[in-house]
Amino acid sequence: MNNALQNTETDSIELGVAGEQQHEPLSTCVANALHAYFEQLNGHPAANLYEMLITEVEVPLLKATLQHTQGNQSLAAQILGINRGTLRKKLKQYGL
Repeated sequence: MNNALQNTETDSIELGVAGEQQHEPLSTCVANALHAYFEQLNGHPAANLYEMLITEVEVPLLKATLQHTQGNQSLAAQILGINRGTLRKKLKQYGL
């Protein structure tokens, strides 16, 4: 990642966003959302949490990357660190 800086204290990655535009790390947002999700269950069992979470993150990731590359799947796959075939499979899986 060209603009990323590794933070060795927290093992997180800063995305090089200007200071006034920075928000909580994605991991904190996910942790907060999961905490709220479990609270809303009111003791009911959770099911398929892994798949639900991956879909919630992966779909906007794919959409934003494709928008950034103006639909260039080869470049999008390169940015995502996956091969183009995997990207095409995921796009088909989510109907994108």
